[in-house]
Amino acid sequence: MAYTTINKQASYFNINTFSSNGSQTSQTGLGFQPDLVWNKSRSAINSHVICNSVSGTGKFIASNNNDSETTATGTVSSFDADGFTLSADSGGYGNTNGRTYVNWCWKAGTTGSGTTTGSGTGKAYTYSVNTTAGFSIIKYGGNSTNGHTIPHHLGAVPEWIVIKKLDGVAKDWRVYHKGIASPNTRAMRLNSNDYYNTDTAYWYDTAPSSTVFTIGDSDEVNNGSQQYIAYCWTSKTGYSKFGHYIGSNAGSDGNFIYTGFKPAYVIVKLASHSGGSWNIKDIKRDYDELGDGANPIDNQLRAEANSGESNGEDIDLLSNGFKIKENGLNIQDSGYRYIYMAFGQSLVGSNNVPCTAR
Repeated sequence: MAYTTINKQASYFNINTFSSNGSQTSQTGLGFQPDLVWNKSRSAINSHVICNSVSGTGKFIASNNNDSETTATGTVSSFDADGFTLSADSGGYGNTNGRTYVNWCWKAGTTGSGTTTGSGTGKAYTYSVNTTAGFSIIKYGGNSTNGHTIPHHLGAVPEWIVIKKLDGVAKDWRVYHKGIASPNTRAMRLNSNDYYNTDTAYWYDTAPSSTVFTIGDSDEVNNGSQQYIAYCWTSKTGYSKFGHYIGSNAGSDGNFIYTGFKPAYVIVKLASHSGGSWNIKDIKRDYDELGDGANPIDNQLRAEANSGESNGEDIDLLSNGFKIKENGLNIQDSGYRYIYMAFGQSLVGSNNVPCTAR
């Protein structure tokens, strides 16, 4: 049996929920200092607020729109040893009085800088990476040249890459995922419910390697006078997995997707047709309307939408994967391709040390 090198998921990924009174608040108990905090109001129409330690505090981008990076209140004002602090909110962002929130948090932590490679002029970049957890953040300058290569420092081939332009004219998010990457020029938009585009202007028809990913000359990923942020993940046994499945339209006995761990957080997205949301489900928010603390889970948030939490299609989060329990375009339609991203906790740790699923 292959054992995970991560004994405790909550050392690298964790979920925080809180009710806001609008004042500055320190959220603790994560178990690590986060480098990516993805914040969303559960109870109200409110943009996603995504902050990272490489860009710095007080700034955010939103997965539900194409806006450039914004400086605002109600965002992360410090990344702390056991959590993070949100500033008092006067703008209706990530810490508004009377609203409930969820924060999905990842740890990177090893920082550095360098110069990009490949075609065109090399540009400065900075990064934060955690090779154990398979996650890195890279802030880089574009050079408007096809074949520009961006070091990601994972030491393994990235399977999920999300890029956002930070300044200048607003541009859409671009997403690479191994579940749609044939050919390698396919790209999706995080701020849309459409399906993939095929264009060398995004991913320059070269598969990501264990050291770099290669981009085209689109303004969305590679304008010569603009800055970009890239989030990169690769699968780690017993902790994270990225893949795809084909919908079966089988109702409560739908697809079972094996991950090798108990998922704590899952995103599912219809990739082959338009209309499917980026459905986000996790174990920290309320379970279904039965309120019994058991499967199935139906509460969802949508990465491309500013809407609050709503009922969606049912899934079961199991000890070794997740199972689709309901038909619907968002999660299970016959013959359609879906991609997924999952993080969680293995039932066994490294060196054959048992651990408790969380």
